[in-house]
Amino acid sequence: MKLATPEQMKAIDASAITEYGIPGIVLMENAASAVATEALSMLGGRKDAVVLLIAGSGNNGGDAFAAARRLHGRGVLTRVYLLGKKAAVAGDARINLDILEKTGIRVIEVSDAAVPESLRADMEKAQLIIDGIFGTGLSRDVDGLAGKVIELVNMSGKPVLSIDIPSGIDGRNGFVRGSCIHAAATVTFCLPKTGLVLHPGCEHTGRLVTADISIPACAVESRNITTELIDPACISKIMPARNANSNKGDFGRVLLVTGSTGMTGSGCLASMAALRSGAGLVYTGVPKSLAPIYSSALTEPIILPLEDNGSGILSVECAEQILGQMKRMSVAAIGPGLTASNGISEIVRRIIRGSTIPLVLDADALNVIGGNTDILKGLGIQVVLTPHPGEMARLTGLSIQDIQADRIGTAKTFAADHGVIVVLKGSRTIIALPNGQVYVNSTGNAGMATAGAGDTLTGIIAGLLAQGVDAGDAAAAGVFLHGLAGDAAADRLGMHGMVAGDIIDSLPQAIKSVTVYT
Repeated sequence: MKLATPEQMKAIDASAITEYGIPGIVLMENAASAVATEALSMLGGRKDAVVLLIAGSGNNGGDAFAAARRLHGRGVLTRVYLLGKKAAVAGDARINLDILEKTGIRVIEVSDAAVPESLRADMEKAQLIIDGIFGTGLSRDVDGLAGKVIELVNMSGKPVLSIDIPSGIDGRNGFVRGSCIHAAATVTFCLPKTGLVLHPGCEHTGRLVTADISIPACAVESRNITTELIDPACISKIMPARNANSNKGDFGRVLLVTGSTGMTGSGCLASMAALRSGAGLVYTGVPKSLAPIYSSALTEPIILPLEDNGSGILSVECAEQILGQMKRMSVAAIGPGLTASNGISEIVRRIIRGSTIPLVLDADALNVIGGNTDILKGLGIQVVLTPHPGEMARLTGLSIQDIQADRIGTAKTFAADHGVIVVLKGSRTIIALPNGQVYVNSTGNAGMATAGAGDTLTGIIAGLLAQGVDAGDAAAAGVFLHGLAGDAAADRLGMHGMVAGDIIDSLPQAIKSVTVYT
């Protein structure tokens, strides 16, 4: 599902009105219809309900006025407040304000600094509050009267339905602009806005409903929107078919280069995740002195002892051994549990320069190239990087704070500059492709903030690549399935006690739920 910025949505609205001849008042009426329908659903059919609508002076307020009229027509008792002067309301919003008042519904102006007692009293009586104060175009911090009213709404304990976006959320990036509504549900129009699905905005959105308000699909397509929210339908199209007359060689070979003393778990998790994601064969390349540990822990993967001179850390001499093994592999995943020694740095550089197959680079493979990211440019192969914000900071030279402030922009810029696919991990993981396409993940939970979860993701992406899935699709599907498996584990176990192995255990069911078998 495409995600629009406020600027893109404004252009789409304008196109629908000017190019396709759909009057703005019609779009507003359709939006109000969707809001009223959701409000009635939240009220559960209650006939004696009181709904408080708080409107701003812009088009978001116009939607609220029209929704109030529709609810009134269904027998719902409505109370409507305008934060501002009626004289400031213009255009389609003004038309709906005038219609509302002609039907006998009083719209109470609130333009002084003090919150009127009548608003407090109506808030106390209401079973539902509809927030139509600010829309997606908010570009300033919310304070003053609007801030006071928003805080009162949040403290009321009443369920809130927001129109298009919770008031106070920046529609571009999800930032809280001073005070903001904490909604139980949000009805947004045509397309979700990026600020609704990114943190912290998504924490205030509640249940997100995307309503069709009759904007033509061609008006959307003409905008060339390159940011999408990953959903099950998207992943179903990506998952590779499995023919009845198949063998393990048909589903690819993964080479995982991993391991150091005290860090053997990373490779075990990544190996099993690659197999559970459908790879036919997984070869786990490990320091030779640690091979007995891996052999006892892993039964399905094939253990490849690599030269370590008895140190428990791969030595530079094994680089040619790895490159030789890669000639018969479908994909190589490098990094989990390697450590960041000078020898590892040289091994990783040789693998990157010499590879002719797709690469997944994670953990210490990222750390050792942090000061030399130019090595990633012009490789001629598909490369997927899976950094968390700290690793991304080392790759870019930016602070973690700066990265988290613009996760989409950071990932998108690095991907384009270096010709790689960036999987910027975290809640609402960002997947950025070199061509500018960006995916935002919609699955996962806080229980996945546990050691080894990232190693598991590396294995899943590598396993999908081994099966012939394009690298961009493998990254998007891998992130979605990883989160979906985590959600299943949390449903089964709760978040506090989850470990990375629980994600792997839930992975087959997650894949089954989005795969069409013929």
